[in-house]
Amino acid sequence: MKLKVGVFGTGHLGKFHLNNWKEIPDAELIGFYDPDDKIAKEVEHLYKLKRFSTPEALIEKVDAADIVAPTNHHFALCELAIRKGKHVFVEKPLANTLEEGRKLIAMIREANVKVQVGHVERFNPAFIAAKNFTLNPMFIEVHRLAQFNPRGTEVSVILDLMIHDLDIILSIVKSDVKHISASGVGVLTDTPDIANVRIEFNNGCVANLTASRISMKKMRKMRLFQKDAYVGIDFLEKKTEIIKMKEDSDKDSFSFDIDTPKGEKKTIAIANPKIQDANAIKEELIAFVNAVKNNKPVAVSEIDGYLAMEVAHKILAKIENTGIAGA
Repeated sequence: MKLKVGVFGTGHLGKFHLNNWKEIPDAELIGFYDPDDKIAKEVEHLYKLKRFSTPEALIEKVDAADIVAPTNHHFALCELAIRKGKHVFVEKPLANTLEEGRKLIAMIREANVKVQVGHVERFNPAFIAAKNFTLNPMFIEVHRLAQFNPRGTEVSVILDLMIHDLDIILSIVKSDVKHISASGVGVLTDTPDIANVRIEFNNGCVANLTASRISMKKMRKMRLFQKDAYVGIDFLEKKTEIIKMKEDSDKDSFSFDIDTPKGEKKTIAIANPKIQDANAIKEELIAFVNAVKNNKPVAVSEIDGYLAMEVAHKILAKIENTGIAGA
């Protein structure tokens, strides 16, 4: 039996979701809710899809809610769906505030429903290729730069862009956060548009992150440095590079010898894993459907979403305390 899905919010990203839902065999798109009449008429015309007049009306007809509305509406829509025993896919961040996030977690446990948070970079083929290599980084450098777009500016660059990388880092660094240093400035909005953050973990790992939504060029790169290895992930170009000490199994790697400071000879292997072409949004929606239908854990849980939010809000508090968050 197909999973009946309703989409809540059909703006820029919501339309991507609509396109992908139509291509997932195990899902049936029932309709959508959007309070904007202009957007709704466009969606009705393009997708031949029923518009529901209220969120409540759509919730009654579906098994699962796909919430792609602005962040400040996440809590109310998630609460409505969860209270009705519906499964939820909600775009990142999970909620607008940590209090809302905690309330959602409690509701989810009580209702025993599946909730997946849309941290789409988990499904980026470049990251998936990197995960096939054992990741145990001790230093991480991240640059996520974007050109200015008014869409998404209801939240800071931390919750808009950097949260992608916070989620990735928390998923691979198996340690608690020890200390955060941060600075940021609002240039075109009232919240930080560019920020630089240093996160220290209890296991000694350090992550330096820069996020900007006022850059001239786009960049989404993460560099991981660990014992005897370097892993570079380009989320934008979907490329992965691994440089490490050569092992007998590295048959497909380019290699060369170097002399170490101790006078030892080491063989370095450079590999560019084959990247499988994939639509990350479609893959995360398929993963959600499979988790619901097979009663399996979701790929990115509400706890994962909350932990990324928690670090993001600690960063925002640090920036606010520096007194330079506003332009």
